[in-house]
Amino acid sequence: MAKRSSLSIRIVEGKNLPAKDITGSSDPYCIVKVDNEPIIRTATVWKTLCPFWGEEYQVHLPPTFHSVAFYVMDEDALSRDDVIGKVCLTRDTLATHPKGFSGWAHLMEVDPDEEVQGEIHLRLEVVPGTRACRLRCSVLEARDLAPKDRNGASDPFVRVRYNGRMQETSIVKKSCYPRWNETFEFELEEGAAEALCVEAWDWDLVSRNDFLGKVVFNVQRLWAAQQEEGWFRLQPDQSKRRREEGNLGSLQLEVRLRDETVLPSGCYQPLVQLLCQEVKLGTQGPGQLIPLIEETTSTDCRQDVATTLLKLFLGQGLAKDFLDLLFQLELGRTNEANTLFRSNSLASKSMESFLKVAGMRYLHGVLGPIIDKVFEEKYVELDPSKVEVKDVGCSGLHRPQTEAEVLEQSAQTLRAHLGALLSALTRSVPACPAVVRATFRQLFRRVRERFPSAQDENLPFIAVTSFLCLRFISPAIMAPKLFHLRERHADARTSRTLLLLAKAVQNVGNMDTPASRAKEAWMEPLQPTVRQGVAQLKDFITKLVDIQEKEELDLQRTLSLQAPLVKEGPLFIHRTKGKGPLMSSSFKKLYFSLTTEALSFAKTPSSKKSTLIKLANIRAAEKVEDKSFGSSHVMQVIYTDDAGRPQTAYLQCKCVNELNQWLSALRKVSINNTSLLRSYHPGVFRGDKWSCCHQRDKTDLGCDKTRSRVTLQEWNDPLDHDLEAQLIYRHLLGVEATLREKHQQLSAGPKAGAVPTGPGEGRSPPPPAPSGMPWVRLPFQGPSGQALSALPSSYVCLQPLGTHWPSCSRCCRTSGRPTEPAWPAPRARSPAASWSCRREAAPHSLTKPLPGAGRPPSTLSFSPQSLSLGCRAWVSPGLGELGEPGASGPEVWS
Repeated sequence: MAKRSSLSIRIVEGKNLPAKDITGSSDPYCIVKVDNEPIIRTATVWKTLCPFWGEEYQVHLPPTFHSVAFYVMDEDALSRDDVIGKVCLTRDTLATHPKGFSGWAHLMEVDPDEEVQGEIHLRLEVVPGTRACRLRCSVLEARDLAPKDRNGASDPFVRVRYNGRMQETSIVKKSCYPRWNETFEFELEEGAAEALCVEAWDWDLVSRNDFLGKVVFNVQRLWAAQQEEGWFRLQPDQSKRRREEGNLGSLQLEVRLRDETVLPSGCYQPLVQLLCQEVKLGTQGPGQLIPLIEETTSTDCRQDVATTLLKLFLGQGLAKDFLDLLFQLELGRTNEANTLFRSNSLASKSMESFLKVAGMRYLHGVLGPIIDKVFEEKYVELDPSKVEVKDVGCSGLHRPQTEAEVLEQSAQTLRAHLGALLSALTRSVPACPAVVRATFRQLFRRVRERFPSAQDENLPFIAVTSFLCLRFISPAIMAPKLFHLRERHADARTSRTLLLLAKAVQNVGNMDTPASRAKEAWMEPLQPTVRQGVAQLKDFITKLVDIQEKEELDLQRTLSLQAPLVKEGPLFIHRTKGKGPLMSSSFKKLYFSLTTEALSFAKTPSSKKSTLIKLANIRAAEKVEDKSFGSSHVMQVIYTDDAGRPQTAYLQCKCVNELNQWLSALRKVSINNTSLLRSYHPGVFRGDKWSCCHQRDKTDLGCDKTRSRVTLQEWNDPLDHDLEAQLIYRHLLGVEATLREKHQQLSAGPKAGAVPTGPGEGRSPPPPAPSGMPWVRLPFQGPSGQALSALPSSYVCLQPLGTHWPSCSRCCRTSGRPTEPAWPAPRARSPAASWSCRREAAPHSLTKPLPGAGRPPSTLSFSPQSLSLGCRAWVSPGLGELGEPGASGPEVWS
């Protein structure tokens, strides 16, 4: 059993920020700190006082964390970044919002006396004295103190106050991990209400000392306990009266805390087996759990449920089967082709998550070079009403460009980008993961089976592009930062270019329908490329879904023999030489790859890789304090070599986000190692001592605790089967009442699996008809010609005299009429139904005559293969008044 906490963070936008630059604007970005540890940095939004970020993060933490703070900063190129303000949310505050904190929060001024961090190790004792008892306070050590000096450290000392007396420890120079081991004593007066205050300070020679935090103890409680020892978290000084806050603006946030107690794997096996059995049987099985989960999932949590289910089935090797089941359920309730997969259903959300998990690396390979090229371009605009000629610069003739020249040049640029993207897609079929191709193959087949008519020949292609283009490629084009294609947000002009390119991709994905062309007439210059792109895209999809089962298995088998790639990218490796100081020149840029087996490096991405560290040998992956290398983005990987000797590799990253991403990846893949350290040195061993705590023993256990549980969630994270099962269990527990009600309804009505879910899918043949007469299913169409066979059609039994009895809206098994069907139709009663069924009274009660009731309709003809009706008002219970039967003909069972 393990307790885990996670924070879902969405930094939406800011408004009314103060101007920090002489231009009257700011360049704001956000830093997210958990217990004063920076873990996230958003992109900078340039020259604005109302920035929009829209960035989402998932952070996994130990349950003991205390607060999360959001600092809004103004980036400066030549000086230190300015602090605009902050929003701090404590764990207790988040716990009072079960559905998460959401809304605008006012930025508060950053008070240096409140910016404290770290812990102090104290031993407090009440000892007998000659005249009275004495209070003995031993100040042992501290860790992770706030660096207050420019060298990235502090010069800490401790003041102990009690009953008007004050005593101080010695000063430890240049350390955030000081050790004092000093003891102070005070006389205790019985019944005294005075508190013991222990304060940490940073000593400064010229300016005033900086406050580092304090701990206050109740002496009466100490008297009762006689002794207390431990690590105590330093608290800010809140005794000063807060000044009136100016207008620092506001920050819109969405933050949700989720605490989970994950049980051993065996506890989740019944639930996992039930879900897997449901997916394996598909619509042919008796299960109703997946449809019930979809029905009872609210809109606000559907994405979370979809992602959790997908990861669970990915771990079981059933992701394709799970999505195939969702495709069938979605198709079974779709009435009109133009609404297919356009809603935020469980199928759509699951497919979005699937593409991000299984296809993100593929997306980077296809789209990355195109996005890089877009960021190199200048002004692009197709809408004449938005062209700004005065800002587009001069042409080669040294004159301002005209509007027509701007539009023509923009059209050429966008045609080039769109053509390059379509060409890259066409060439990318071999690079697409086999499981993605197989899933699209299932989608293509299901849609073609559901809509087989010639007028819907493009629908299978549109179904594929609705996910691939509209929900994957186009969003990545519009927001490349959110898909890790770029490190920074695009500026206003580049964003406009990306938006126009995304619109063109959507038109191609919609197969260039008249509706898509009619929306924006100024997109007409791109139409030749769009029409050509439709043909290219259809050819690409045809090749993409043309993957046989054997080829799929072979590709998956080949991949299973390879260690999955977790993370890769360039890093600078620092090398220590002798006992001299570590200089900035002692590093080398290499290309690193992390798999589930080892951390390897090479000179270039295509060079042969050499193993640096075996995964099983990793003991810790932690940050290095800033002063060690003069950089805040250095991490250390502590491991043992093949001979069992302890080693440390120092790797430098280019930013705080990359640093935390690499730390998270290393911690996740080594979380089950048995030799993980609980403490480490955040400094380096320079000369004859550690730079962090100044200890001279190189084998010292460490002066700070490791943070192996602090990780950022990424799209390529290793799957955590127990956590996913726990999340599904918790969701089902939250909708237990609704599930119980649905279960009772199913138990009272037809047996599970009897209600059809779609045309020809999951439909068992009806029971034998009386006297051997056949049952006939009528595939009706609506008045406008749309097929309605997604709903269960009526079944009629043809008797020798031509009398037919439609199935009623409830099960009629209790009826005594011998010619009455026992096949159930939809449960919902239709207002247009022209008859009803009283189960207690056996016969059907007709409220008005049906066409042909009691005698064959004049145009009714029947053969084992065909049935035609000439009436326009055939009434079917549960379906209402429909049009003529479909042209595909009925299905007949004998």
